[in-house]
Amino acid sequence: MEDITDSPFRSICKRFGADLVVSEFISSEGLIRDAGKSLRKLSFGKNERPIALQIFGHSVSSMQRAAEIAQEFDPDMLDLNFGCPVRKVIRKGAGAALLKDIPLLLRMTGAVVKTVRLPVTVKTRTGWDSTNQPIVSLSEQLQDLGVSAISIHGRTAVQQYGSRADWSLIGEVKNNPRMRIPVFGNGDVTNPLVAKMRFEQTGVDGILIGRGAIGNPWIFRDIKSYLSQGLILPQPTLEERLTVLRSHFTRSLEVKGERKTILEFRKFYSGYFKAIPRLKPYRIRLVTAVTREDVESILQELDMQTLG
Repeated sequence: MEDITDSPFRSICKRFGADLVVSEFISSEGLIRDAGKSLRKLSFGKNERPIALQIFGHSVSSMQRAAEIAQEFDPDMLDLNFGCPVRKVIRKGAGAALLKDIPLLLRMTGAVVKTVRLPVTVKTRTGWDSTNQPIVSLSEQLQDLGVSAISIHGRTAVQQYGSRADWSLIGEVKNNPRMRIPVFGNGDVTNPLVAKMRFEQTGVDGILIGRGAIGNPWIFRDIKSYLSQGLILPQPTLEERLTVLRSHFTRSLEVKGERKTILEFRKFYSGYFKAIPRLKPYRIRLVTAVTREDVESILQELDMQTLG
């Protein structure tokens, strides 16, 4: 969720019911070299708690040092990313690439657990490919090293985000009698009905929502309503969507500046205007806007749509 789960968006997700938020993943090498981009990702507001800072890397020593640096920012927990399938991360031997070297993954995890006083959690996938999915035994090993919880994405690294997420192995991990730590599932949870189905099928302790929340922070509120009361809430009106979008956009400008916000915010428009076909021309204009004034002008036109 690079350039997505930043502080402005995390704050909005918390407002709409997210119980825990996780930072963008942060390069351990960037942290130990004082890289500005990596260091900036460590910042968060009080309203974002509880929060996990998520780090990734390929070296035991750099992950240990990065964990120490992250701990100084006083998050509620530290998350180790062994699940990112992006090629530039894989080429460095980090993220999901470590699923090809389980001994190194375990050494890295054990070293970080011993280094910090914070709870350490792990985010990973079922395995490297369809012939190598050791997640059931790996989860036991991670638990034995002192990991406080594990989150599992129901795809292999090779699958990236293609095909449908398979939650069967997530269920096996959760229902393994040896498992004592919380097990969280992830993958293709895009609405309350799917969330309830996954809870009932697997018995997981919680669900992580990533892509389903992009431009759709209401998903957390909607799922909680359905799980607790069986109520399907009405979709937000265009006016509500614009109010939240503006709040998100304005906060991003304050944190990241105009140029970076204009570029990164393009990932959110489809979510904010989902299922409103008549807004497609506006969405196209927004993703090609190059200045703050351009965006605000288009949003003002959309305001007129709410009045009409």
